[in-house]
Amino acid sequence: MIQSETLELLEWSRLCDHLATFAATKLGAIASRQIHPPKTQSESLLLLAQTKEVYQLENRLTSGLTFDGIQDIGESLERAQRQGLLSGDELLAIATTLSGVRRLRRLIDDQEEEDVPVLAALVADLRTYPELEQEIHHCIDDRGDVADRASPKLAGLRTQLKSLRNRIYQVLQGILQRQGGAVQQQVITQRGDRFVIPVKAPQKDAIPGIVHDTSSTGSTLYIEPNAIVGLGNQLRVYRR
Repeated sequence: MIQSETLELLEWSRLCDHLATFAATKLGAIASRQIHPPKTQSESLLLLAQTKEVYQLENRLTSGLTFDGIQDIGESLERAQRQGLLSGDELLAIATTLSGVRRLRRLIDDQEEEDVPVLAALVADLRTYPELEQEIHHCIDDRGDVADRASPKLAGLRTQLKSLRNRIYQVLQGILQRQGGAVQQQVITQRGDRFVIPVKAPQKDAIPGIVHDTSSTGSTLYIEPNAIVGLGNQLRVYRR
């Protein structure tokens, strides 16, 4: 066993840090920094065999080994195991990692076993979950958002939300056209989750409604017209 003093003289930790800069994934970098010298001859021979097989495989492959999509999903998996909630981005990271691992497993499985006996043994018990990958990609889009296709109920709610927003915009556009002289700008904006229009303070009675905000000078009131309050309440309910 190599003594700690020897490792210090060899600047082992510095060597591991340098090795980590060549890692293709965050997990690879973490593993590189935690490498310890083998304790036995058999362990050394196994690691040398792994290195040789990976080197030869890398040279045989046209595009080389790829680790695309593989991420550090440890924290997400631990939270899921505790029945915790995961964000869309976290679920997407799990799916892309599963996909990356599956591709690596298939790549090694496609080789002649006598060419990669050590690597073949290494991935022999590695399970893949293509059904879970597909389910996540079905429910989560490429931006990490829940897709409409995730469930018919969600798709229906989003359709209703879109319809309500369109109705609110139509009503507000009509008010802007009819009461153009009372507004500071011909724009529709939001304060919190409520749609409002900027109204000149002296002419607030021209557009009855709820004042949600005031400009720093007090010359502009951000009013939610009474005509859309009910629609705004419905929109809030659907968003919940």
